[in-house]
Amino acid sequence: MKAVAAEMRQLMLGETLSSLTAIPAESVEHGEVFTRRWVVDLILDLAGYTADRDLAELVAIEPACGGGAFLAAMAARVSASCRKHDRPLLDAKRAIRAFDLLAPNVTASRRLVREVLVDEGWSLPEAREVATAWLRQGDYLLDPHVQEDVDFVVGNPPYVRLEDVPADRMLAYRAACPTMTGRSDLYVGFYERGLRSLGPGGVLAFICADRWMRNQYGRQLRELITAAYSVDVTVTMHDVDAFEEQVSAYPAVTVVRRARQGDAVVVDTRRGFGPQDALELVESISATELATQANDRYEVARLPHWFAGGDSWPAGSPSRLAMIEALNERFPPLEDATTGTRVGIGVATGADSVFITTDADVEPRRLLPLSMVKDTTSGSHSWSGHYLVNPWDTDGQLVDLTALPRLRAYYQRHAAALRRRHVAGKRPAHWYRTIDKVDHSLIERPKLLFPDMKTTIHPVLDEGGFYPHHNLYYIVSDTWDLGVLGGLLLSGVAQAFVEAYAVKMRGGTLRFQAQYLRRIRVPRPEAISAADRAALAAAFDQRDTRAATEVALRVYGIEALEM
Repeated sequence: MKAVAAEMRQLMLGETLSSLTAIPAESVEHGEVFTRRWVVDLILDLAGYTADRDLAELVAIEPACGGGAFLAAMAARVSASCRKHDRPLLDAKRAIRAFDLLAPNVTASRRLVREVLVDEGWSLPEAREVATAWLRQGDYLLDPHVQEDVDFVVGNPPYVRLEDVPADRMLAYRAACPTMTGRSDLYVGFYERGLRSLGPGGVLAFICADRWMRNQYGRQLRELITAAYSVDVTVTMHDVDAFEEQVSAYPAVTVVRRARQGDAVVVDTRRGFGPQDALELVESISATELATQANDRYEVARLPHWFAGGDSWPAGSPSRLAMIEALNERFPPLEDATTGTRVGIGVATGADSVFITTDADVEPRRLLPLSMVKDTTSGSHSWSGHYLVNPWDTDGQLVDLTALPRLRAYYQRHAAALRRRHVAGKRPAHWYRTIDKVDHSLIERPKLLFPDMKTTIHPVLDEGGFYPHHNLYYIVSDTWDLGVLGGLLLSGVAQAFVEAYAVKMRGGTLRFQAQYLRRIRVPRPEAISAADRAALAAAFDQRDTRAATEVALRVYGIEALEM
């Protein structure tokens, strides 16, 4: 079945490719952003594309050469390598394969390569022959002549939203590169095709927007990388003038190797980082004893390995990432079947103005006390008197309205609004249901509540008797004393986890969603001493974040926490 599916996919791709001949390359927005030479040199150094190696024997791909920023540097390194290894230049005719959609870019890059090689002392005829052999006009994502088992893929792939590409070309891209899901950017496809073309030990090194490391559309690319490749180096360059033009691209250099994951170096650069700093950085990364190093222009740390799986990769300073990776190694996640600890979200109704009330005329047992975000503002649970007009019975089934005349009359007064909802359109007979079922076993349980949007983590204890609204996330546990757990989650350590993974909104507001809360690591409850348990519970009760953090640092075995 897999072989048949692959054959069908190839046939579909071939048909789509043949139809693309009618689409001029110029009809695609190319997203060209040209890279400064010293940044190119940094990337090539990190990739190991250096003149001390016999580069004529290796194969490097530049998938979107543009004006030739990478090719000029690569040509100079190939020239130096040929001199060092006593080779004629023509030995390197197959050392580089560069692509570009636009004929003018190919022409300009060939001219630039010729000029570099002639300046290096090679004759014009051999420089022309090499430059012609290196460059090809074509679409890297769709070109059938892309070489496999290459040693390097390096460059600055185009920054183009996939929905901005003509429809038939977009379909061909999605068929060729399955990681390009959802509202993907074109560079995701460049990553995928580049990675798949690497031979064992081969290296991909791109400078590119780093949104794919955390956004939903990058999930399948992250899964591809963590399943079969090693993230060797990441260099965040958000505040660095890395390009010839000013762009808001959130760039980062990523170096990925086709190999089993080893240690990983993470770097965060700061404004003012420049050519000399890049040289020092390469030397620091090459040092086997590198742990953590920081100055006013960059910070670097070595992690024992990279983060696994397709979930969003954390963001933050290298020291923060090193701390999180160490805690990931030493402690279990917050949601844990062995402690019966679970993270969830409150009830979504699809029509809050109907289902949430303070005084609806319905049978009293159909009014379920509801916790709202406003009830948690002070840090202690203070119920505002809101109820859910509850259509669910304790067995998880919708109630029979014929047996509840006041509830039936209430819903029928709002029937037009309720029937317009998508959830009602899917099952018209269940037009009065809420989007989510009510889990009645949750009502009386003590639970920690978390507002979905805050600048700092804000756990609040509901002793029981209330059901959370959809804007609240909750934690219940069979094992934890929720006062002790609340103290841990009030601390700066929990805040560090959420900051690393969560989406940050304007003004620094964080989304405290279940997927991020689940990423928090916690000690085993029994591993915390009685004194520390009491101190955490007291800090939680007093809403003392500083005290909670001091105890948490001791419990986690952390000397200090960058806040």
